[in-house]
Amino acid sequence: MPVFPEEPEIHESLPGPGVPFPRESDAQALHTPASSGATATAPTTVAAVPVPGPRPAPPRAAPPRADRPGPPRLIPKPGPAPRRPAEAVPQVEVQRVAAAPAQALDRADEAVDRLLDAGRDPGQILVLTLGEAHPWQQHELSFGEERYWAQLAEGGDVFYADAGLARPVSREVVVLVANGGPAARAAEAYTAALGRATALLVVCGEAGPAAAAGRPGRA
Repeated sequence: MPVFPEEPEIHESLPGPGVPFPRESDAQALHTPASSGATATAPTTVAAVPVPGPRPAPPRAAPPRADRPGPPRLIPKPGPAPRRPAEAVPQVEVQRVAAAPAQALDRADEAVDRLLDAGRDPGQILVLTLGEAHPWQQHELSFGEERYWAQLAEGGDVFYADAGLARPVSREVVVLVANGGPAARAAEAYTAALGRATALLVVCGEAGPAAAAGRPGRA
């Protein structure tokens, strides 16, 4: 039997660098492991889906700066001020002493004595005459008018003057002496004397209205 020489084995070798594969499938087959009973499939590219992060926190109000004042505070408007009760005007008490014009001066002196005995301050008594001047007024004027008016400014004693006194004088007690003069002047003198008295008006004789304000009485 003839003997054939052994044929040399042909080993497949990879092509060198720069040598293309015969087929693209052959190149993929070299890098893809074979699996039994399974058909190789081409890899599928999956697009990356971004994962949402945590929600941002709501913005917080910045703290007020020292150099920037905050919002103004609303201050309620004050309501109307409560009305003060009207102060009661002190009412001057009027006392009447019945006397004819000839006796009016004597009745006035008696009224002044009673007032002083009751504790009245002499510097708070003013005597006004409608007719002839009071003897004490004549006596003070004998020393001159300057000395006479100085006594009024000092206010340390009973002051005697004419009912038509033009100077602004007011005292607690005014004694009006109706010792003469017309009735019209007596009415005017009564109104003026009532404005000068702050507590008591004593009318000696007929002067002013018959129904005087205050509590009628006898000094």
